[in-house]
Amino acid sequence: MSNPCALPSLALPPTEAELKALPQLEKKIARRVGETNAAYKLIEEGDRILVAVSGGKDSWALLDVLERLRKRAPVAFTVDAVTVDPGFPQFNPDPIAETCERLGVPHHIIPAPIDKMVRAKPEELPCIICSRLRRGVLYSFAKQHGYSKIALGHHLDDLIETLLINLFFEGRLSTMPLRLVSDDGANTVIRPLGTCEERDLQRYAWLRGFPIVPCGCPLCGCSSLESRRKQVKELIAAMETSIPRLKASMLGAMGNVKLSHLLDLNLGALHAKGVDEAVERLG
Repeated sequence: MSNPCALPSLALPPTEAELKALPQLEKKIARRVGETNAAYKLIEEGDRILVAVSGGKDSWALLDVLERLRKRAPVAFTVDAVTVDPGFPQFNPDPIAETCERLGVPHHIIPAPIDKMVRAKPEELPCIICSRLRRGVLYSFAKQHGYSKIALGHHLDDLIETLLINLFFEGRLSTMPLRLVSDDGANTVIRPLGTCEERDLQRYAWLRGFPIVPCGCPLCGCSSLESRRKQVKELIAAMETSIPRLKASMLGAMGNVKLSHLLDLNLGALHAKGVDEAVERLG
């Protein structure tokens, strides 16, 4: 969950004094997104980008930043928003649609039987079912309507927490890639906020006055997966007190992988093959 200490008055509208920090914060996030985009080629000439907007702080920040970037970027691309309606009785997409209209961004709502599927499979983790179905719906919609990229609002904290969850609980070394091509090659997922910190996005969405729309799931946050994420988040927060640049260091580590210094036999074979091929080309 987000750090409540970052925004002590989160439930209240920002004051005029607090709003003065918005331009500098916007510039900071835009710079991070620009650098990430340049390094990983997330957005290219002619892209039609479909932004998944759930109504949470991260997806609002993503949509707003990409729409602002679109207006001044040296490459031409379009931005559309899409919201997956999971069918939970308490979920209300109207504030999302109204805000997208105010921003001038085309918005689509896609119904998905997530509520029914969660109830039909009580033995499975609801968050996993929800994630799987949302991904499938987004992939199908993007492919059907000719979008070249699907943009998701995962941030640096998500990447770090996923890395540690996989390491501690799943026995594998992996996280969320900033650019991912689906197995069938039909969809490309990008995460432009992958180097931005959650607390900055939380504050940005608050200062911009975006409506936070709950997903409506009665089980959200109750699964073992969310319990693990909470554990990892608390660990990182505790370590940050004595290691101020912890997140920056972990971000650097995720982009500085030494394949020959890991234990995966398949990676070792690939590394050896790559060396042999390089020698052949030089010869």
